[in-house]
Amino acid sequence: MTTPVTPVLREMRWWDIDPVLELEKDLFPEDAWSRGMFWSELAHSRGPEATRRYVVAEENGRIVGYAGLASAGELADVQTIAVARDHWGTGLGATLLTELLRAATAFECAEVMLECRIDNIRAQKLYERFGFEAIGFRRGYYQPGNVDALVMRLTDPSTSVRGTEING
Repeated sequence: MTTPVTPVLREMRWWDIDPVLELEKDLFPEDAWSRGMFWSELAHSRGPEATRRYVVAEENGRIVGYAGLASAGELADVQTIAVARDHWGTGLGATLLTELLRAATAFECAEVMLECRIDNIRAQKLYERFGFEAIGFRRGYYQPGNVDALVMRLTDPSTSVRGTEING
């Protein structure tokens, strides 16, 4: 069993893009986000009109995870969650997801959607623990590998966040 990790979560900033890209390329070599995609998301994450929330998990000066959420009206979408391989099984994914659900609640979103690679069972189990339900597929969503995505939905993210705090 891996010892639980206690990284510091903080807002992702532009200077985090390079280390995040390194992690992104390691974890998602076929369909990694580009520098421009992260810049675009961060451009919408600050100020009174912010519609995004991006965080990094930092431990001993190293980024070991990151996550992002976009909101539009009453709907939020988990854009990305990533955890360094040497931190798998530590609870960091749940910590990052909890932060995104808090953000969805702060944005007053009634539902949270996400897409997950059909072959990423580890992530699907995490999302199910938080109350996400599979509602469909997106064929060939992840390119260039042409991998299908499982579409999942959570209704009332505020309930799920309270539940994770109580249930651990």
